Amino acid sequence: MPELIISVSGLRGVLGDTLTPEVAIRYAAAFAASSATGAMIVGRDSRPSGRMLGEAVHAGLQAVGRRTIDAGICATPTVGVLVRKHQAAGAVQITASHNPIEYNGLKLFSNEGRVIPAGAGQKVLDRYRAGRIDWVRHDRIGAAEICENALSAHLDAVLATVDVARIRRRAFRVLLDSNHGVGSLLGRRLLEALGCAVTLLGEEPDGRFEHPAEPTAENLRDVRTEVPRARAEIGFCQDPDADRLAVIDESGRYLGEEYTVAMIAEHVLRQRKGPLVTNCSTSRMTEDLAVRHGQPFFRSAVGEANVVDMMLAKDAIFGGEGNGGPIDPRVGLVRDSFVGMAQLLDAMAARELPISRLADELPRYEIVKTKVTMPPEKVAAALHALEKHFDDARPDRLDGLRLDWPRAWLLVRPSNTEPIVRVVAEAPAAREAIRLCDEATAVLTRL
Repeated sequence: MPELIISVSGLRGVLGDTLTPEVAIRYAAAFAASSATGAMIVGRDSRPSGRMLGEAVHAGLQAVGRRTIDAGICATPTVGVLVRKHQAAGAVQITASHNPIEYNGLKLFSNEGRVIPAGAGQKVLDRYRAGRIDWVRHDRIGAAEICENALSAHLDAVLATVDVARIRRRAFRVLLDSNHGVGSLLGRRLLEALGCAVTLLGEEPDGRFEHPAEPTAENLRDVRTEVPRARAEIGFCQDPDADRLAVIDESGRYLGEEYTVAMIAEHVLRQRKGPLVTNCSTSRMTEDLAVRHGQPFFRSAVGEANVVDMMLAKDAIFGGEGNGGPIDPRVGLVRDSFVGMAQLLDAMAARELPISRLADELPRYEIVKTKVTMPPEKVAAALHALEKHFDDARPDRLDGLRLDWPRAWLLVRPSNTEPIVRVVAEAPAAREAIRLCDEATAVLTRL
């Protein structure tokens, strides 16, 4: 039986095995007890199990005296916008992101409209594990209400960041693959507001994915052929809760998730000046672009909450993660595929170039990822051995061990949920990235 995956920002599990209504009720109640006073937003992605879990979450929150606002099926970044619109105390988004359909989960938002940071998340986790729940009596049970027009505030916020008239003049032909996730609901409205002719795959948000949920090159093999067949100028591919975006160019070439943040960063820096932030596992393309434009660049630990922490600390104008998650603070402090679509269309319109040219202008790197089985008690010694072995690199212990060379880097970090370490390398050529991963693996397996 798979184990329940718990982090400081939420949990995920297999329905009926590790994730049950009781877990959802107690986790939601623990969250409420650790949050500011006020109403709570509850949203969900399109998985069939979401409605049942949503009712459990509403029950858990109301049973500790919270008023709940039901946003229904909506994207994860939309939930962040709704928290601020309703001045809510926080939110629970019911989603398992890119996990298979048998999974679901709960993602927690603070009253800032962002995924809760580590300190706040740890308090929720401690309270949940301790089982300390203060249920209220019948006369203090929270009320429920429906959120009317849940999408408009998010749509308006995204449109305000681009030159709508300029994009509309181009009348782009766009293919959007929402894969029966939530992305089609706001995706169609956004693209049509931008004057696009839209071919939409997997429009019905029923959670019955037509291909594996993570938008990787392998999983999007059939979608790639559909882009030139539809004569589309760009293909957008979302994950089930629409916080991540992968891109396919007009020829059907998979540009991937790493290129999403980098291409947007280049467009943003052509218009505005200010710091950028990505995590330490994201391609150095964005760092190179910041240097090219003479702007500060900062690197955070892996995880959306850590990126947002750094963005707030450095007053960043843009940030994100290399899994296709752009974060524009003008819209919200959440990874947002709709930000990605609007900004990339704006870039194409502004420079009158196809998406393939915008991608080819970026600094070129290849990322290789692997993992090594390792018990947690051996990790410290393993990282020390790697630092000693690669003594010509600049070490950084921000998150695991990152080793930097002038044109390459290697990251080795332990998993929070499995007895493994993840090994990621990037270099201008794939063979060099593979060599770094292989060499690191050899050091790790000798321990």
